[in-house]
Amino acid sequence: MEEFGYGNWVAVVLNVALLSAFTLGPFLPLRKRDWRSAGVLQAFIVALFTEMYGFPLTVYLLSSFLGVPLSFSHLNGHLLGVLLGVKEHGLLLTCQIGGILMLLGGVLIFLGWVKICGAKGEIVTDNVYRYVRHPQYLGLMILTLGTLVQWPTLITVPMWPFLSLLYYRLAKKEEKELEERFGSKYTKYKQAVPMLIPFPQHIR
Repeated sequence: MEEFGYGNWVAVVLNVALLSAFTLGPFLPLRKRDWRSAGVLQAFIVALFTEMYGFPLTVYLLSSFLGVPLSFSHLNGHLLGVLLGVKEHGLLLTCQIGGILMLLGGVLIFLGWVKICGAKGEIVTDNVYRYVRHPQYLGLMILTLGTLVQWPTLITVPMWPFLSLLYYRLAKKEEKELEERFGSKYTKYKQAVPMLIPFPQHIR
């Protein structure tokens, strides 16, 4: 039982609280549609850390219902190790890649949030907004993808595309409001700068 890495509910609570504060702070829900997206984000975060440190649901489901012979060791909760046979060193590498993605996503969220806060309601088109129109949403997608790479589970893997789709749709709705508010100024910006994926000509 030395490998057993679950049941650490203090780690679950601390990680959920920290990541929730960082991700929900810049995306403070103001309208009903915002609460829907925030709720799915919160569910993703809770599911992620509950399986990472609390209860090994993935191990339980794979061993009990699919008949995969697994012990309740911590590494067996990582889908890459179970389904693809990735060994401990390979899992360490994926965790490092996930960490880099989380850092990149966090930086994008922070930089976008700083620019929006300093704009005082005016349109923002410089800094990270030169490259994509929604750097904070892109950062959120990258950050949550990083957590998924670090610790993919049966619950969080299908949740991530749904979460990303929700924030994409939220961005589209916000753009309609921005066009109504700023008119041709925002329309020209929209035509010149990609929505979420920066094109090579914008990175210089």
